[in-house]
Amino acid sequence: MNSRAIFLLLLSFHASAMLPAGRWSPISNVNDPHVVEVGKFAVSEYDMESKSELKFVAVVSGESKVVAGTNYRLIVAVNDGVAGPGASKNYEAIVWEKQWLKSMNLTSFKPVV
Repeated sequence: MNSRAIFLLLLSFHASAMLPAGRWSPISNVNDPHVVEVGKFAVSEYDMESKSELKFVAVVSGESKVVAGTNYRLIVAVNDGVAGPGASKNYEAIVWEKQWLKSMNLTSFKPVV
């Protein structure tokens, strides 16, 4: 490999490293069936991991960003069965989805304070 080719290769790596990371963008329709599916997945996955019995109520708000897939940061309303019927609490869930692999991973789930 000649020095010009090496220079161009290094320049392309440097340029790609300087690209801004994906930014969070608001989700305009939190009732979109796919967004609701992601919210339900987050609650279900958290339930399996924590052995809790949260019940998904709705996606309250959300943002997404593209990062080798899509990250979703959703505020989901859940019923924990303790606060009584109809009462819900909000949680922030972050889900990383790779649609081409039909794969979702829950990366964070915490109460909104």
